[in-house]
Amino acid sequence: MDRSEDDEALLESAAKGTKKNKGRKDGRKRYEKEMARLQVELAHLQAWVKKAGARIVIIFEGRDAAGKGGTIKRITERVSPRVFRVVALPAPTDREKSQMYMQRYIAHMPAAGEIVIFDRSWYNRPGVERVMGYCSDKQARRFLELTPRFEAAIVESGVTLLKYFLTVSEDEQERRFRQRIDDPLRQWKLSPMDLESYRRWWDYTRAYDEMIRITDSQHAPWWIVPSDDKKRARINCISHLLKSIPYERVKYQAPALGKRQKRPDDYVEPNVPRNLVPDVF
Repeated sequence: MDRSEDDEALLESAAKGTKKNKGRKDGRKRYEKEMARLQVELAHLQAWVKKAGARIVIIFEGRDAAGKGGTIKRITERVSPRVFRVVALPAPTDREKSQMYMQRYIAHMPAAGEIVIFDRSWYNRPGVERVMGYCSDKQARRFLELTPRFEAAIVESGVTLLKYFLTVSEDEQERRFRQRIDDPLRQWKLSPMDLESYRRWWDYTRAYDEMIRITDSQHAPWWIVPSDDKKRARINCISHLLKSIPYERVKYQAPALGKRQKRPDDYVEPNVPRNLVPDVF
């Protein structure tokens, strides 16, 4: 290859790199624009839920590192935590272990004007608990038998119930786990349970397959969200969520700020030392 051919190859390579970077930037812009639009709609949903006194439960289940947390974050980051409540329960206490299995979840059901998002839910039983041996096969099968009836009772009481299961491929899950190992800002996300889920991929596959097959009902169907592409998964999931709830836009009544009171003539600035945060920026 002579000098001119060399230069041509370099120019072609540079052009490809520029085109690829431009494609990424354009894709990110489209994602951010669509996410902003959806978050505005979530704010409208919030206003309607408050006005209508609606009660909504949204369940997020799925593979470890499938992007449940990121999707929940995008749903909740621009709305009120008083309306959108996220429930992520820790391992049950000894007292909770002695209760009916569903008891601690029922305590978190929404009141009028609330949306409760379960980051993992009662489906821990046929998933993590079953695979890890925290419950017996008999207990897991009994759960699967009873759950459709339990969810029917929830829906019949007037609660809207949505169930999402996020999937991820073996290769993509491994890539995300390795990212967590290498990145100090993500290392907290990698738990011993995550490592076990990586090792026991096919045990979890069988458990989830049976769970979805038995508890996918007409009144509470499972919606599967492929999430190898996290951004696409978030957009698809939030779009579906909004379309699944028959909300209406509530006309916003802009409040009048009124007139601020004048400083009283007898007000005196306190003459005592105060601790100020150092100005470092």
